[in-house]
Amino acid sequence: MYTNDNGGIEGHPVEIIVRDHGNEPQRGVECYEQLKRDGVFIFNFLSTPVTNAVLPRAMKDGNVLMQSFVGRGDAVDGEVFEWVFPVGPTYWQQAANDVAFIKGQMDGDLSNAKIGFIYLDYPFGQEPIEILKTLSEKEGFELELYPVPLPGSDQAGAWSKIRRDKPDYVISWLLAGGHVVASKEMRRNRFPIDRYLSVNWLNEVDIANIGAQEAKGILRGTNVAGGQEVPIVKTMLDTYYANGKGSGSEELVRDVYYNTGMAIYSAGFEAARIAISENGWPITPESMKAAYESIENFDANGLMAPVTVTDKDHGGGGKTRVEQWNGQTWVPLTDWSADYLDVVWEVIKHSSATFTTE
Repeated sequence: MYTNDNGGIEGHPVEIIVRDHGNEPQRGVECYEQLKRDGVFIFNFLSTPVTNAVLPRAMKDGNVLMQSFVGRGDAVDGEVFEWVFPVGPTYWQQAANDVAFIKGQMDGDLSNAKIGFIYLDYPFGQEPIEILKTLSEKEGFELELYPVPLPGSDQAGAWSKIRRDKPDYVISWLLAGGHVVASKEMRRNRFPIDRYLSVNWLNEVDIANIGAQEAKGILRGTNVAGGQEVPIVKTMLDTYYANGKGSGSEELVRDVYYNTGMAIYSAGFEAARIAISENGWPITPESMKAAYESIENFDANGLMAPVTVTDKDHGGGGKTRVEQWNGQTWVPLTDWSADYLDVVWEVIKHSSATFTTE
């Protein structure tokens, strides 16, 4: 709405077609095939299983597949995944950046450190394990794994083991209520909450459910800037919601997940802008691909970590930062950065080499 109210992209209105695939791969494939017949060639499924199911088809068809913050981690390899654009950090890179943060907190030396990894025991949670094991060998820290069964409500056994093992930090790949359960277990097992470093999926609803004061000190790695002082988010609140014209509840705008959605589509809109300005109208899959690969140091005016996409790196650099909840808001503890790039890319290349569209 905001883009179209302000003249569209280079004078052309934006149309976003919404379909519900229910996070089910087969339904997602059906959505893809139907929309493809209707002439759509840019897709974003906001789901790892659906994205993974559609990806080989999009590759064969030469259609652009947006894949920010979901999907397979090796898809940043633009030399293999030519039509896939996971702009922003993968879980692999975020986990590596988390280790770098912990290293900084421990005076630059992890050789005597013990790092725990608590995770939902299915593909999302298991995703960073290979990177963490590789970094454990490289840096000499002891890695302890604490799998938790879905949906994350039963963590008693994991935290009892954490109490015995006494890791210096725990990196967490849990979701939603899983963080709330973890906070209770941390109190029960006397584990300091300021040594709990969450994946980016920890939002204001989770903080409220933990309790704003009880959550004080908790850490999260993040891909986007939180809060409402980001210019584009402030514009939404001041322009639309203040006048009763917002789309959905204003409460949802005051949440980091709103900022995450804005970041994903800001990068897509920037690519469309470049495509039109460089190659004219109408946009084609080829011009959109070339435009994505021309994005340079784009941060949507402070909304996200700056990304520079190339034909080789479709992720944009993998920068994240660590923030800490101070009882009222999130405070950045680091600048945007990407660490252990050589290690992460070695794993990416090893994985992408096995990809086939069959």
